[in-house]
Amino acid sequence: MEILITGDEARKNEISELLPTDGNITYQADELPSDLKQFDLIIDLNLDENPHNLQHYLQLKNKPVIGCSVKRQLTAMVAEHGKWPECRLIGMNLLPTFINRELKEATLINGKDEKAMDQTMKNLNWDYRLVEDRVGMATPRIILMIINEAFFTYQEGTASIEDIDQSMKSGTNYPLGPFEWSEKMDLQNVYESLKAIYDDTLDERYKISPALKTAYLRSSIQ
Repeated sequence: MEILITGDEARKNEISELLPTDGNITYQADELPSDLKQFDLIIDLNLDENPHNLQHYLQLKNKPVIGCSVKRQLTAMVAEHGKWPECRLIGMNLLPTFINRELKEATLINGKDEKAMDQTMKNLNWDYRLVEDRVGMATPRIILMIINEAFFTYQEGTASIEDIDQSMKSGTNYPLGPFEWSEKMDLQNVYESLKAIYDDTLDERYKISPALKTAYLRSSIQ
C-alpha cells in the first residue's frame, strides 16, 4: 500500500507507529507531491488548518483521503470549494495524543462512503466509531472542556497545577492531568480548538479561560 502522510512532525511521529509494516510510506511536511494518484491512501494530519489542500484531493476519484477535522467541520471545508468530493473523504480526530487511541473517531460528509471507509479502516487495522460531523467532534470536546475548567480553577487560586493534575489522574483514572494533557497536545491546538468550538456553538462551557489564553499567548512568544 502506497501511503502519503502530510502534516506536522509531532503527529507524524505518533501516527507512524500505527501504519502497516508492509506499506510504503511517504512523509511530506509542507508542499504536496505533484502526482497524488500514485498513492492508495492520503492522510492529511493538519487538514483543518490547511483546508486549501482539499482542492488537490477532491477530484481523486474513489481514493480514500483521511483528514483531521476537529478545528473545522468537514462539511464546511468542502462547502468552501463548492463541489462534492469525488474522493472518499473521511474526517478524523487527529489531534496529538488522540491519534494512538485504540478507538478512533471518524466522520463522513457522504453516507455513501461508509462501506469504503470501513474497508480503509480494516486495511489499517484501526478500530473506529462514526461520530457526528461537527467542530470538535466528540472526545476532544470533553477533554478540552476539562482542560479549560482546570485553567479556571488554577486562575481562582484554589489549587496548584500539580494538585489539579494529580486530582484528575486519581479521581478519573485518566493517564494525564489536564495541564499535562494540554502540554502534550500543544497549547496552540488546545486554544484554537476551544475557540473554534465556542465560535461554532456559543456554549459557555467552551469559553476560553483568561489563564489559558495567557498561557497560549506566552507559548507563542519566541
